[in-house]
Amino acid sequence: MTWPTQRLAAPDPARYSPRQREIHDTIASGPRGGVRGPLAVWLHREDLAATAQALGRYCRYDTALGPRLSELAILVTARVFGSEYEWYAHKPPALEAGLAPEIVEAIREGRPPAFTDEAEEVVYEVSRAAHESRRVDDALYARAEKALGADRLVDLVGLLGYYTLISLTINVFRVSPPEGARPELTDD
Repeated sequence: MTWPTQRLAAPDPARYSPRQREIHDTIASGPRGGVRGPLAVWLHREDLAATAQALGRYCRYDTALGPRLSELAILVTARVFGSEYEWYAHKPPALEAGLAPEIVEAIREGRPPAFTDEAEEVVYEVSRAAHESRRVDDALYARAEKALGADRLVDLVGLLGYYTLISLTINVFRVSPPEGARPELTDD
């Protein structure tokens, strides 16, 4: 598969400003282990890169949701936005975090998964509602508050907002998975 040409390449590391180098090194030395995809594009705007990566680090690694629920919300976001890079980057961690392969496959296919865990089902439903209608009705909110509690619900909404930024960056600038990766969200 040949991916569409990326519209805005990451800045050339040989030409980084001191601030870009500092941000790059902060990201690379953290749990991400490197600067790829949308984070690399953000290095064109140093303050955006620094601020977004700090928020992203919290949303991905430090929320009260835990990895399984966080990765579930990220995969729903990737599916809604059709962000192949995001799907490519988060499918393996979702499976490693314990999300059932049949749930991942249902999300990929765009059909509602069969959940046995209430928290997973609520995260899925809140994520879909937030992205599709940009709101959550009272009944779903009450279920989410009961299943997740206020802390995890606030973290979920923050994570959905952050990964919306990621998805838009991926889609607008055509940030593709590495060559050789196959598309999973489209039939192309």
